[in-house]
Amino acid sequence: MQLTVVLCEVWVLYFPKLIKDLMINNIQMLNSNSSAHILQSTFLCAVYSGDNLEFMATQSSNSIDLIYCDVLYGTGRNFGDYQDLKPIRSEIENHYKPRINEMYRLLKQDGVIVLQMDYKITHWIRLIMDELFGSIQNQIIWDYEKFCGKGSSLKNNHDTILVYSKGDSYTFNKLFYEKDKPKKQTVRVWDSVQKKAVQKKDENGKLMYYLQTDAALDDVWTDIPNINPMAKERLNYSTQKPVELIKRIVLIYSNEGDTVADFYLGSGTTAVVCQELNRNFIGCDINEKAVQLAMSRLNSRLF
Repeated sequence: MQLTVVLCEVWVLYFPKLIKDLMINNIQMLNSNSSAHILQSTFLCAVYSGDNLEFMATQSSNSIDLIYCDVLYGTGRNFGDYQDLKPIRSEIENHYKPRINEMYRLLKQDGVIVLQMDYKITHWIRLIMDELFGSIQNQIIWDYEKFCGKGSSLKNNHDTILVYSKGDSYTFNKLFYEKDKPKKQTVRVWDSVQKKAVQKKDENGKLMYYLQTDAALDDVWTDIPNINPMAKERLNYSTQKPVELIKRIVLIYSNEGDTVADFYLGSGTTAVVCQELNRNFIGCDINEKAVQLAMSRLNSRLF
């Protein structure tokens, strides 16, 4: 087992207690066969190589603001570096129930959990999440272009992203996007007599309009493509997700200085995004290759 801790001079200066707590929480799980490596950086990051259930058990309750995980998809495939779960209900439940229970414990009362997955297991995960968290906040569809697909069925061009909160009050930062074609909209104002929004009219009784150039982001995301096999961003990791996708999630559901966790670290995109957006990060992966890749990406940005 190995814990790699990345420290930041700025955080030590301005947020020593946060660093102390994170350090204590993570160093507790080190044993006599473990080693810690301290690096200098621009944010606080702790990355663990090992089983995520074991790792989560060492962390303090109510300590994380946002959990984002691109979970195992239940394809049954062997990816070389790891064996995916089989799309069988008992196997899915046996793996995820104890882990989601731990994630619930770790979340702050105003924390948010975001799980990304394939359509094959969405219904089973929702049953687990609904029972523990209550009603879902959002089910986001990330619609992307796949570069290949089966000839015997419709091409699956989307991932499902489930969003739950621990409490009724939680972090949510509304994002806007620029419309390709500005749209003419009527001006609406609140009518205190009718107690509803009504269309505003000018002094001549004609409706007033404005040109809408942006709109609030909805729950179907079609503007972020999957990573092209030849793209500069592409690494030698099969389930790598685009930086822009993770960045959007982190921006919506967390604030600067928050602690973000990813217990299915993969190629380390969440850690890289947190480094850029001034969030602290805790992550782990049972795949040693994934952890080394993530640390390589972080180290390349540190110095």
